[in-house]
Amino acid sequence: MPTADSAPVRSLRERLMSLRAAAMLFRNTVVSCSVFALGLGLLWLMVQKLGMNVYLATAISFIVANSLHYLLGRLWIFPDSDRSLHSGYFYFFVNSGIGLASTMALFALFTEMVDLDYITARIVASVFAGLAIFASNAVLNFKVL
Repeated sequence: MPTADSAPVRSLRERLMSLRAAAMLFRNTVVSCSVFALGLGLLWLMVQKLGMNVYLATAISFIVANSLHYLLGRLWIFPDSDRSLHSGYFYFFVNSGIGLASTMALFALFTEMVDLDYITARIVASVFAGLAIFASNAVLNFKVL
């Protein structure tokens, strides 16, 4: 039971459905869409102009975009985090690895089984993976929710 001078413990659901989470999700969406557009451009360039394998190009563009996402996220999305810069980057990339695995699995599903073109498949896969990674970073990595 909380004392008079302590805040009540809020459930994960309450924290994720708060105005604070909504504001962070908005900022995350702005950053995600921006770096995602950069990643898509890089993906298109590597596949169409450099003739790179679509799966390798997807992984590379994902890593480049996520590195930029961390930097912007650290400054704007999760500025109140007490996590150190280096450990935050490490955990961000652990989360990104999970995101990469789920993105690649969904990408393969959508391109091979649903027969979507690679750009559409990448967009659809990213919507699902991106929401899960945002929640993981907000709750587990940066510990701001």
